[in-house]
Amino acid sequence: MSDSNDATKKLIEVRGLKKHFPIRRGLARRQIGAVKAVDGLDFAIYEGETLGLVGESGCGKSTTGRLILQLLHPTAGEVLLNGRNLTTLSPTELRQTRRDMQIIFQDPYASLNPRMTIGEIVGEPLRVHDVGNAVSRKNRVAELLNMVGLDSRFDGRYPHEFSGGQRQRVGIARALASNPRFIVADEPMSALDVSIQAQIVNLLDDLKRQLGLTYLFISHDLSMVRYLSDRVAVMYLGQIVEMGGRSAVYERPLHPYTQGLLAAIPVPDPDKEARRQHAILQGDVPNPANPPQACRFHPRCPLATELCQQETPVFRNLGDPDAAHWVACHHAQ
Repeated sequence: MSDSNDATKKLIEVRGLKKHFPIRRGLARRQIGAVKAVDGLDFAIYEGETLGLVGESGCGKSTTGRLILQLLHPTAGEVLLNGRNLTTLSPTELRQTRRDMQIIFQDPYASLNPRMTIGEIVGEPLRVHDVGNAVSRKNRVAELLNMVGLDSRFDGRYPHEFSGGQRQRVGIARALASNPRFIVADEPMSALDVSIQAQIVNLLDDLKRQLGLTYLFISHDLSMVRYLSDRVAVMYLGQIVEMGGRSAVYERPLHPYTQGLLAAIPVPDPDKEARRQHAILQGDVPNPANPPQACRFHPRCPLATELCQQETPVFRNLGDPDAAHWVACHHAQ
């Protein structure tokens, strides 16, 4: 599979990535099945871009982010950072590599140690990786706090003294401490007030331009993804069903699932909203421990035929040669 960014260097490559969580029962804890949280992903993230990963809750988005960072070990597949396979590294080698890749967590209340000051939290990556001395670390912490819009004089305060938006800024500063090249932003706005979300989105966008960062931006908020992302991947039940440039996916969605997600976004113009056709998704997401055969979306798809129940759709490019638009659907055209 190739993408529209062939002239740009691939920073992250994901090949055949799977994560199956075992289901165990009985006193002997015998495995009787597995939850297929991620079930065969192939994609690349290019230097300097933001790839948006969207889908309903439980589709495997956050698991994918953690697998890329090796916070979870995959059941199968490879994750390459600059051509280096992260899944085969020793713990020591992986620890050294973590300087280049960091995560911004979803919940700013749970992701900060309440017993540590803000200065200690932001400076912890510097201490772990043995960067500089005490004076240079303190200066770096002050620089990072100012970079994310916080007063450096707050470094002696504790997380409970800050609002949710301020705590998320602390989390962003911590992620930036080791000068990473790649950051997984795992739904960083979902726990924040709507009035604060736009500030954090703008901050992430500004930092990307200033520092040349590459993001995997995970979210179920399609409006946020459209604003931040260069390319968009739509995930359903552990698999990517559509992937392409932001404009292509939002203006010409090819997969019925993508069409249903976009139809759920309200339009601020009442007249346009009244005239618009809604492709409402029916039913619930199937059990990932026992996903449907062939096309996993067929039980909820308005276009489903017998073919969809018998054959797995090929992930094919229906875009222009210089603007790839990939989709896994028998009926897409």
